[in-house]
Amino acid sequence: MIERYSRPEMVKIWTAKEKYRIWFQIEAYACEAMEKFDYIPKGTTREVMKASKIDFDSNQINEIEKVTKHDVISFLTYISQFIGESSRFVHQGLTSSDILDTCLNIQLLKASKLIEQGLSELLDTLKTRALEHKYTVCIGRSHGIYAEPTTFGLKLAQAYAEMNRNLNRLKSAMSEISTGALSGAVGTYANIDPRVEEYVCEQFGLTPEPISTQIIPRDRHAFFFSILGVIASSIERVATEIRHLSRSEVLEAEEFFSQGQKGSSAMPHKRNPVLSENLTGLSRLIRMSVIPSLENVTLWHERDISHSSVERNIAPDTTITTDFAINRLTSIIKNLIIYPENMLKNLKKTKGLYNSQQILLTLTQKGLSREKSYSIVQKIAMDVWSKDKLDFMDKVKSDKKILSVINKEELLEIENLDYHTKHVDHIFQKVFET
Repeated sequence: MIERYSRPEMVKIWTAKEKYRIWFQIEAYACEAMEKFDYIPKGTTREVMKASKIDFDSNQINEIEKVTKHDVISFLTYISQFIGESSRFVHQGLTSSDILDTCLNIQLLKASKLIEQGLSELLDTLKTRALEHKYTVCIGRSHGIYAEPTTFGLKLAQAYAEMNRNLNRLKSAMSEISTGALSGAVGTYANIDPRVEEYVCEQFGLTPEPISTQIIPRDRHAFFFSILGVIASSIERVATEIRHLSRSEVLEAEEFFSQGQKGSSAMPHKRNPVLSENLTGLSRLIRMSVIPSLENVTLWHERDISHSSVERNIAPDTTITTDFAINRLTSIIKNLIIYPENMLKNLKKTKGLYNSQQILLTLTQKGLSREKSYSIVQKIAMDVWSKDKLDFMDKVKSDKKILSVINKEELLEIENLDYHTKHVDHIFQKVFET
């Protein structure tokens, strides 16, 4: 992923040096286990660890690979010069996939922990802003059309609940890829003791793969990247809401616009929701990894490498982008400018139409059929829609059919906005206290 959409702590996980460091750790722990179980001479691990402090030179390894055409062999050839004669015991009984697959899962877990941390910070921010605007009334919309009053706090609470589900999904995905495999060619352990795998996995906090067939099954990774795709869609949903609320004719909320910031190269007045738009685009990139990861599940026999080129791209790019997007959304929410006065202005633009359901229900409770009640209320509502100066409740209060059923005191109660916020506490309790 390009630097513009990356955070250094996540990028570091996917550097060549970090990869080689993990490869070496896996090989060293394997030697330690084989020495422990008397498969190689005592003191071998001490000799192998001579290479632990080297600054892995990617250029040198790449030069060796130009000849070997094999990345793991090139790495083993490179470290052998620092180990000496004992290097003959390194990688004993192992195959390349043992190193590559175990390393990939270690990297995905490290990346997941940063994403998990980011989601936790986003949840804290959403909760803070939701409580701040718990009773900030605004008009709710369905199909983009005025519906009934809600609160801005409820919008944020909904985002919190969704992101909390995503946090739980991520934890499940982390569990899926918390496996390692050191089972040798075609996964039979013919040339390596299963206890070596158990020992190495324990050092990294992994569980030995029950059956690896030489590679760790890719259904695990498909699940992992699919969950990142779901998280991306949730990010985009929130970003899209902010973009809509930022529109000039709405302007109920907008991104923070810093001093010196420019919105347009041509129009000095512009304050565009560029960060939210950016998140919409980044979410598409994250979801782009889902289909390839699903297609990676199908491999030939005990293994092939058709999945390899895919994962070399999507593993770093998708985790880096997800991490960046979550942190950007957190910043947007934290600094989001809210306009309660505009929310009330937009509420008034409905001309009281949001009371239509209450009138309908009251009429049915008073004895009229639902069909007749709906017909009476809709006729008034359509008149209000089509004529600028009409107000829904004024029309209701002058309608003889309605007044014959509902008295004026009851109509005043219907107009009270508190009617629409009376269960906000209940919803907040469900979201934040369960």
